[in-house]
Amino acid sequence: MDRESKRWIREIAYYSTVGLSLAFSVFIGLGLGVYLDRRFNTTPWLTLVFLGLGIIAGFRNVLMAIKKIRKY
Repeated sequence: MDRESKRWIREIAYYSTVGLSLAFSVFIGLGLGVYLDRRFNTTPWLTLVFLGLGIIAGFRNVLMAIKKIRKY
């Protein structure tokens, strides 16, 4: 493979991990919230709190990735 192809594949892999990071953060927050709601019978409050925290964490990861990309 030539140098340009390797660079292109590396960029695609990096961007896909950014998207997966956002999705995993949201789903982990949602899953944790649902689990805790069922355990403590507080439906839907902990689900909403942890879903919000997951969304915030996901966007934080995306913003950090954008800053890293802009450095290069």
